[in-house]
Amino acid sequence: MFGLFKKAAMPSAEEALPGRTEPMAVPEKHAVLQTPMTPPYPADMRKALFGLGCFWGAERKFWELDGVYATAVGYAAGHTPNPTYREVCSGMTGHNEVVLVVFDPQKIAYTELLRVFWESHDPTQGMRQGNDVGTQYRSGIYCYDSEQKDQADASLETFERALTTAGHDPITTEIISAPEFYFAEDYHQQYLAKNPGGYCGLGGTGVRFNPPS
Repeated sequence: MFGLFKKAAMPSAEEALPGRTEPMAVPEKHAVLQTPMTPPYPADMRKALFGLGCFWGAERKFWELDGVYATAVGYAAGHTPNPTYREVCSGMTGHNEVVLVVFDPQKIAYTELLRVFWESHDPTQGMRQGNDVGTQYRSGIYCYDSEQKDQADASLETFERALTTAGHDPITTEIISAPEFYFAEDYHQQYLAKNPGGYCGLGGTGVRFNPPS
C-alpha cells in the first residue's frame, strides 16, 4: 500500500531520477498512418499533447480521427530527461504518460481533440485511471499556445458543469504550457495496432462534452 501512495505522489526535482542525454530511438514511420513519427512535421500541421491514463488506448483514440497526421506516445510534465518506461512506472520521474497529436487544423478543430480527451477517460480521479495508479496516469492538457490554453480552460469549465450535473466529483485535470515531450520506447508506439488484444484501461464517465459556444 505504501508503494501505491509513493507512486501517486509527485517527486521533487531533487528526488527524481537523473535520466540521460540520449533520446529514445523510435520508428521512422507511424505503424498505422505511415507518416513520419518525428519532427520536422509539415509546416501547416499543429501539435496537441494530452495525458488521459494508459497511453496505449489513448493513442488509438486520436489516430482514428480524420485530420490527424501522426501520433506518438511518450512522457512529459516530470523532471527526468529521456526517461525509460520502467523509470516512469517507479514514480520517481514525475512524468505523465502522454499522447502527442499532430493534426491538420483545416480538417479537424482543436475543440474536437478536446472532446475526445474529455469523453475518453474520467478526469476526476487524480493520480489514477481506474485500477492504474501513479503519477503517470493523471489527467492533463499541455498547451502549445495561448489559443489552446484558452480553449482548454473553457472546455474544462463546460465539462465540469456537465459532470457535476451527472453527480461526479470535481475535475483534477492539470492544464499547463506544453513541457518537453520525450518519446517512449519503440514497442509502446501504436501498441494496440501491433497487439490488437492488448490491454486498454481507458473508460469514460459516459458524460457527453458539448463545446462551449
